[in-house]
Amino acid sequence: MSRVLITGAASGLGAALAEQFEARGDEVLRTDLAGADLRLDITSDDDWAAALAHVEQTWGGLDVLVNNAGVAGGGRLDVAGLDEWQWITEINLFGAVRGTRAFVPMLKRQGAGRIVNVASLAGLVHPAGMASYNAVKAAVVALTETTGHELAAYGVTAHVVCPSFFKTNLMSSMRGADSALAATMAHLVDHSPTSAGEIAAAVLEGLDRGDEVILPDEAGRAAYGLKLADRPSYDALLRDQARKLDRA
Repeated sequence: MSRVLITGAASGLGAALAEQFEARGDEVLRTDLAGADLRLDITSDDDWAAALAHVEQTWGGLDVLVNNAGVAGGGRLDVAGLDEWQWITEINLFGAVRGTRAFVPMLKRQGAGRIVNVASLAGLVHPAGMASYNAVKAAVVALTETTGHELAAYGVTAHVVCPSFFKTNLMSSMRGADSALAATMAHLVDHSPTSAGEIAAAVLEGLDRGDEVILPDEAGRAAYGLKLADRPSYDALLRDQARKLDRA
């Protein structure tokens, strides 16, 4: 049985991950801004300190930290403002940084544990109109790899999850001036055949295999596979998408 802390666990993928871990008999601490076991604003150092203290007092340690909480954003380079870039970076990147920094000393002392960062396919495949979202998710991928290298000697592993669009409530957090981009993203989420539960199940399967990069859906694996195998075709596809966005 593992002791698991999940951020953004009141709904969406966070809730689905909590259900999957609990179904295996694991103990789960669901954290979120509201509607969870523990309030945790991932942009607050004080909230992370309180979460760490709660874990120490309740469990005496932690086996799995899941940095899942995040928001949707993006916008073409000449449409999105710097305030949008700062907002999404503070939440989607520094939220994971704060969580990792809060629990690394505990995990080092234990000599065991797993850190799971939920990024996005956008961390590996970079569509037009999503520069800020792509950039922060790519940074989460880099953060995770670096974490894995630093903590390997302590028996701690790091894993990054990179799903493509799936049905979730993520778009409720969407912010930005680029309405054409928001409409495109909403369409992709609404028409995805993949549920949060399916993504969560694939994440746990990837963790069981020890995958450091988890691509939990076929659409994401196909897109990233095209980038690696045929870069000219990949570039042509995404540049055509950019032209369609400009005409929207």
